[in-house]
Amino acid sequence: MYPIILLSVLGVVTLFLGFSKSKNILLPATLLFLIIALIGNFVEWNKGPLLYFYDMFRVDNLTLSFNGIILLSAFMIVAISGGFQDNADSEPAEYYGLMLFSLVGAMMMVGFEHMIMLFIGVEILSVAMYVLTGSNKRNLRSNEAALKYFLMGAFATGFMLFGMTLLYGATGSFELSQIQGFASNMQQGSQSYILYAGLLLLLIGMLFKVSAAPFHFWTPDVYEGAPTIFTTFMSTIVKTAGFAALFRLLNTSFTNIYSFWWIIIALIAVLTLLVGNIGATSQNSFKRMLAYSGISHAGYLLIALTALSRPSENAIVFYSLAYSLSTICAFGVLMLVSKEKTIEGQPNEHYDAFNGLAKQNPLLAFVLAVSMLSLAGIPLTAGFWGKFFIFTSAAERGIMWITVIAVLMSTVGIYYYFRVIIASYLREGNMIKIRIAPFYQVILLIATFLTILFGLAPGIFDNLI
Repeated sequence: MYPIILLSVLGVVTLFLGFSKSKNILLPATLLFLIIALIGNFVEWNKGPLLYFYDMFRVDNLTLSFNGIILLSAFMIVAISGGFQDNADSEPAEYYGLMLFSLVGAMMMVGFEHMIMLFIGVEILSVAMYVLTGSNKRNLRSNEAALKYFLMGAFATGFMLFGMTLLYGATGSFELSQIQGFASNMQQGSQSYILYAGLLLLLIGMLFKVSAAPFHFWTPDVYEGAPTIFTTFMSTIVKTAGFAALFRLLNTSFTNIYSFWWIIIALIAVLTLLVGNIGATSQNSFKRMLAYSGISHAGYLLIALTALSRPSENAIVFYSLAYSLSTICAFGVLMLVSKEKTIEGQPNEHYDAFNGLAKQNPLLAFVLAVSMLSLAGIPLTAGFWGKFFIFTSAAERGIMWITVIAVLMSTVGIYYYFRVIIASYLREGNMIKIRIAPFYQVILLIATFLTILFGLAPGIFDNLI
């Protein structure tokens, strides 16, 4: 609860700091606010479960773990934003304020105990992301991405609200515990059909937010059109919050009708893996490849939802952290390289922009290589253990066929992840020495170190939650 209150207040403070004569104070102030929120998040560790806001919000170790990942990711992303000093038209106070407010929405999604709290969280997060996606007003790609995101997001919200309405009609309550009680004592009849329909519509709205197929069509264009720093925010924090909300929803309210929805989630997971991995192989843009990569990783996380067991709970937390760290590194290197390599004044985000990176910038090449290896699930990286934990949870549930498909798709992923490593180390290019701000470099090194550390010692997370 403390981070939600802190960030709500500090977000307003950030907006007022925009009136100061010097905008250089905004970046350190925002980082300080995030550190305060991160410390406040763990004040309630091992004290839960606690209920706040008229029993609409639940705080337990799982909530605090997801909040910690979200706040850590936000800190790293803000740290590599550079205060938006490269763009004279930028409004950093507005950007940072919206980012802090969106974190409030993300944390509401993580700890909701009431459907209204879920809806408010989704809307706070979504509206902020619509605005940030179109923040580069002079770029037509950014404008197009924001419009697509807004329109398709509005449709998804409609499905989600309709689903909540049907669930209320079937159960007479928006509270997860009340819905769970109804589902456990439900008899076959008209009310059960309304409950099933409501759950399906609610899942459609939520699966849109996490880029699961076939609700993924917005993802490549929005990722490519949005400013890269906000694409990074979208691909990590939004996905983490979305899967945390899905896990809480299914694990709290619908375990008694697992036989109804598990095959639906399993089929969507397989489709998401196929679309994400096969789509990524044909991309020439590194940024679009990461968009399809995000789709494929949504598929792996959906496998953990399909298993829905105690191991899958830890698997989702660990995988979310591993994916966030690797993605921040990948986009962080992309921002530096694309700024130096331009095509007709626009950043070059294609694979050939990385040609010869290792010779002139060995540190960036190493960071990029570790992030790609982790995303590919290569041993000794956090990504390997993330996939291992997910596959293990599926195997314990007895759904080996989906594990086999996931392993096959992982081998496909090796192809497109290694393309950029090959370009960095084995291909010649006119790469120049890139100047890196010291703090930017520290953030990349910390994220890379954590990726390797969790790859070498994944047991750090054993029984943490």
